[in-house]
Amino acid sequence: TLKDGWKTYWRAPGDSGIPPEFDWKRSSNIGQVEIIWPAPEIFDQDGLQSIGYENQLVLPIKVTPRNPAKPVHLKGRMDLGVCKDVCIPERLDFDHTLDADADRNPAIAAAMAQRPYSAREARVTKTTCNLTPTKDGMRIEARMTMPSAGGREVAVIEPGNPSLWASQPVSRRQGDTLVAEAEIIHASGAPFALDRSEIRITVLGSDHAVDILGCSAG
Repeated sequence: TLKDGWKTYWRAPGDSGIPPEFDWKRSSNIGQVEIIWPAPEIFDQDGLQSIGYENQLVLPIKVTPRNPAKPVHLKGRMDLGVCKDVCIPERLDFDHTLDADADRNPAIAAAMAQRPYSAREARVTKTTCNLTPTKDGMRIEARMTMPSAGGREVAVIEPGNPSLWASQPVSRRQGDTLVAEAEIIHASGAPFALDRSEIRITVLGSDHAVDILGCSAG
């Protein structure tokens, strides 16, 4: 829960901000952990665009136990940034044994309902990525054939490799196709290969958001 005027960030925070990081190492009986991100908001301030949440963030975590017959104990921390005029790093510690028989939590259910639509739910019929080498890395042009997500549509491209960085795409509509262009570079400036199946594109609109995993050759 955030004070008025403060915000925290999505997994891809935009031009400014601190992406959250999680440490589950001290937990026990965890087979897999999936974070279900609610659709974020877009903030424009001083010519910079950031992506995140204000007021309150409920972040659902789906945990698959290694051994279903034993309890799951979550112990670790979440490092995140909270920002108003400046950004401040914060750390949240957690130490909790999950109750598999607990009643459904309305706040968690509401947050899960706010997740982006899948490509199928949003009626995305085709997604292509055309890749062109540049001086510093690679230019990507993503073309998504889909109905409008409402109002001003902003696309976010995640390369799928933590060593790679993607610039904020420039998005535009061409009829039934949303086009997003960005540049991708390696953090160290080294050459790299880009796997189209790992590219993740999120479209943020005024009506809903869309989560698209992978694209074909342009």
